Amino acid sequence: MSDQSTRRTFLKHAGAVSFSVGMQEIASSAVALTGWPRRRPNRIKKLIRRDETIVRSGVLGYGFAMTWAADGRQFLSILDGGVDISKPVKKALHSRVFTVSGEPWNPIFEDVAGYPDMLIKMKEPDFATFWGSGCLALDECVYQFLTTGNHPYLRPDGSFWPDFYWVGAKLLYSPDNGRTWQNQDGSSPVLWEKWDARSRENMVFFNEEPEGAFAWPSFLQMGRNYGLNRDGFVYVYSPNGHADGTMNQLVMYRVPILQILDRHSYEFFSGVRSDGSADWTRDISARGVVHTFPRGWVNKYVPGESPWAWVPSVTYNAPLGLYMMTSWGTSCTPEGGWFGKPSYLGFWVAPAPWGPFTQVHEELAWTPGNDRAARAFMPQIAPKWISADGKSFWLVWSDYQYQGTAGEVENPDQDGAQELKSITDDAEFARAFAAWARKHMPYASFNSQRVDLILE
Repeated sequence: MSDQSTRRTFLKHAGAVSFSVGMQEIASSAVALTGWPRRRPNRIKKLIRRDETIVRSGVLGYGFAMTWAADGRQFLSILDGGVDISKPVKKALHSRVFTVSGEPWNPIFEDVAGYPDMLIKMKEPDFATFWGSGCLALDECVYQFLTTGNHPYLRPDGSFWPDFYWVGAKLLYSPDNGRTWQNQDGSSPVLWEKWDARSRENMVFFNEEPEGAFAWPSFLQMGRNYGLNRDGFVYVYSPNGHADGTMNQLVMYRVPILQILDRHSYEFFSGVRSDGSADWTRDISARGVVHTFPRGWVNKYVPGESPWAWVPSVTYNAPLGLYMMTSWGTSCTPEGGWFGKPSYLGFWVAPAPWGPFTQVHEELAWTPGNDRAARAFMPQIAPKWISADGKSFWLVWSDYQYQGTAGEVENPDQDGAQELKSITDDAEFARAFAAWARKHMPYASFNSQRVDLILE
């Protein structure tokens, strides 16, 4: 029997034992009728990534923030790619939304055709670039954050800026499960603002203090259609800046479910009371830090790169009564650039959305499949793919490793930009971009594997 058929047999058996559609809903009795769960949560002794279950898909891109809709599909928010390279490629996109259905060992992807195009271009247009960030499916609406930078990624001559960084976030939503999309104020079609037209009036966050705060928002996931939530609030997390010392600080806010689009209704975490409940404030400058990740895992300014790390994925595990969080830190080059070595990977759990978060797993060199060339990042806990007993879930990530030739550069984007810079036709560029990525960055796609939790 081949290695591939052996793996498929294992996956099928593991899936039949541990997973079935909607099992989290059966486990929802573990949630208190009001507020967050107050029973003593389970204690995790060990976490095991099952490398023998790794699945590599053909969906090109990064990020893959996930949410579980009422119709059973999971929505994916994708950045830089947004194409299924198993099909003819016509567009290369900075931001895209896909859906994934089927079982975790055999995912089925579909493009959300109604989503507005945010094309990758070698010559930057005069409107700003936006990259897909966190998403949430709730009552047939799909909400998506998009991150934006301080200026274009490329200079007019095609060279890289020396000081590119994330500066804010935009909020879009679909009122009909992805068929049509609107701006935060309800207007349509979706507007891609010009660089100098962005402001706190049309961005949900923009130029907050410190620089980069709330530029990478991610929603707490709580089961199918957010149905495990009982207190009526949506919770959102983000790094607190874009430098080591602030990007490793986790901040958050909450908003009533019916007011997600109303920025004035946001309440920012400001501290914990003696009974374990949280204090909240409408004053963003009075916010507190929810959790602090380790220092030393945020890269510095290097041309073609932005400081980038510690964007979390937080998902409620109802059977265990735990909020599970995973995040990653960038292992830097000697010059402080991206992905000089394998990344940091951590998992934390908490009894409430605001913590306290206790670490249950740490890897100083995250190497899926024992691949030392791995540059895995942006881990996501798939909200649908949690077992009925809560003791297993599926982890999703992308991988920035570059498989180059002689003369390999530190940043793969530099190589790709040089090879593709003369292509001006969008469709031709998309095909060339996909072919280049398939050849040089084969794991820059939707990767997943099963993770088992061993309880005390």
